[in-house]
Amino acid sequence: MLDELAADDRRARWSRRDLQRVNVLMGNARIAARALGGVVPGGTPRSIVDLGAGDGTPLLRLARKIGPRWKSVRAVLVDRRRLLSAETEAEFAALGWRVECVEMDALEWLGRARAEKSDLTIASLFLHHFKEDDLRKLLALAAHQTAMFLACEPRRTNLTFCAASLLGFVGCNGVTRHDAKVSVRAGFAARELSALWPAGDEWRLMERPAGLFSHCFVAQRVGENGNAS
Repeated sequence: MLDELAADDRRARWSRRDLQRVNVLMGNARIAARALGGVVPGGTPRSIVDLGAGDGTPLLRLARKIGPRWKSVRAVLVDRRRLLSAETEAEFAALGWRVECVEMDALEWLGRARAEKSDLTIASLFLHHFKEDDLRKLLALAAHQTAMFLACEPRRTNLTFCAASLLGFVGCNGVTRHDAKVSVRAGFAARELSALWPAGDEWRLMERPAGLFSHCFVAQRVGENGNAS
């Protein structure tokens, strides 16, 4: 429902605030920071792309956790709407991160003739929006675009669905409660994302449950000697 509402719709603004809380409750910044610890090619990424970045706060939470070790990072926030506030942009700047916003559909952006290359591409609560064929295409394009891909998505379990059903008790509105249930049904389990990632010996894949409600996927490009390139 959120995708269909105007950006300035009162319900949409409320739901975007809800999503900030949901991200915190799921612990996705902590999960991502743990997954990235010590495995980013070259130690510190020069460039990060965030697909479906929303208002930028999920990436900001990750930056706060891992930022002291990562300086002078250029982050490209890709979303169909520019939702980054001046306050959030200033918080990135205080961490030494330079942020650029791109108003474009993620598939279109990745499919450009000269797609933005990055050391790390992130998708947080984003991949479950896609049908399988489009998701396979997105992952294939991302594999050409990045050295490392990280996704934190809803885990498709009864526990996660029950938790989504209780979001009203923490003040989430009807849009968020509806979308949370839909998102869990569209979430991931087992090695479903690994099965959609382009096959090849140049990639090392990790996919597992994370926390109580999240599903984590990491694809890291490796060199001929088997180490991260």
